[in-house]
Amino acid sequence: MSKRPIYLDCHATTPMDKRVLEAMMPYFVEHFGNPSSTHLYGWEAEAGVKQARVTLAQAIGANPEEIIFTSGGTEANNLAIKGVAEAYFSKGRHIITVQTEHRAVLDPCQYLESLGFEVTYLPVQGDGLIDLDHLENALRSDTILVSVMVANNEIGVIQPIAEIGKICHNHQVLFHTDAAQALGKIPLNVHQQHIDLMSMTAHKIYGPKGIGALYIRRRNPRVHLASQIQGGGQEKGLRSGTLFTPQIVGFAKAVEIALLEMESQTKQIEMLRDRLWKQLSHLEGIHLNGHKTQRLAGNLNISVEGVDGNALLLGMQPTVAVSSGSACSSTSTAPSHVLTALGHRDSLAYASLRFGIGKFNTPEEIDQVATATITTIESLRSRLHQPIK
Repeated sequence: MSKRPIYLDCHATTPMDKRVLEAMMPYFVEHFGNPSSTHLYGWEAEAGVKQARVTLAQAIGANPEEIIFTSGGTEANNLAIKGVAEAYFSKGRHIITVQTEHRAVLDPCQYLESLGFEVTYLPVQGDGLIDLDHLENALRSDTILVSVMVANNEIGVIQPIAEIGKICHNHQVLFHTDAAQALGKIPLNVHQQHIDLMSMTAHKIYGPKGIGALYIRRRNPRVHLASQIQGGGQEKGLRSGTLFTPQIVGFAKAVEIALLEMESQTKQIEMLRDRLWKQLSHLEGIHLNGHKTQRLAGNLNISVEGVDGNALLLGMQPTVAVSSGSACSSTSTAPSHVLTALGHRDSLAYASLRFGIGKFNTPEEIDQVATATITTIESLRSRLHQPIK
């Protein structure tokens, strides 16, 4: 059997922690009831869901009743953005977001534009951070929502969420943040950071796929949403459908582990990232994308001059499982919208690699990846005879 490539794509997804799987298993084969059922089997499942809701709420400084389970981060984003738009359209039809957001935010915003809403897409600075003055100047009397992600899924840049939330609250505008990449990796507190709506997902923190959640503030202010899925009235009528108990339990377990191990894992993963960058940075024509320090511990996104982007990615595949950008747009022929927003020309945006380092990676693997990356780049440059501009 051929050796599998080293996995360095943890922004796309992560392998499940075995402790998470162990927590989930009883809810597949023993406590398998429908949480809505009024008998022992239903009550057992309901108890698992209730405890999971408490765990997630405590992780972000919320109350359990403010947590609504969804099928993932994408659905949570859609519920937040479309739900606010529908519930507050009589107050205003202006929304503000950022050019570098995930497609799960940008696409719902573009959909709302087709319905008559107006969306302002804020630019970012060269390091990926937004200008807070630009944000404040973009607010209008008819602005109903600002959506800015905590940490970018491609370049790992962490936005000043508390400051953004404070600006929004000072202007009585709701603030939504996509925390899919941030939950369990950096401290989050919805009150200290003035967050009204927060989207979360499990599979970025060694939990199961197909499960996410949306935090919805109930006080100061109480946020109203229009449901996007109607049916049996589960989740306070905001998200109908039978609750996926095993995944919910697994989500909570993944969050619990992430919080317990956050400090130690952050130090370990940062060490691996810096080890990789130290070896790659000696190459001529290598650009680090995003803010140097205000970024996720496991993120290293580089652009490479003098190589073809597709050839670079293909050349890496036998040794390293890595991506050139968002996993959700990996089949797109367009350059990364995040990297072009940083000011990169298309050819440089194409020739990029996103290394997503996780807690199961080792120093030995990082050294192998560095060697493979350098060898691939040098080989491509020698074949193409591309000068470094």
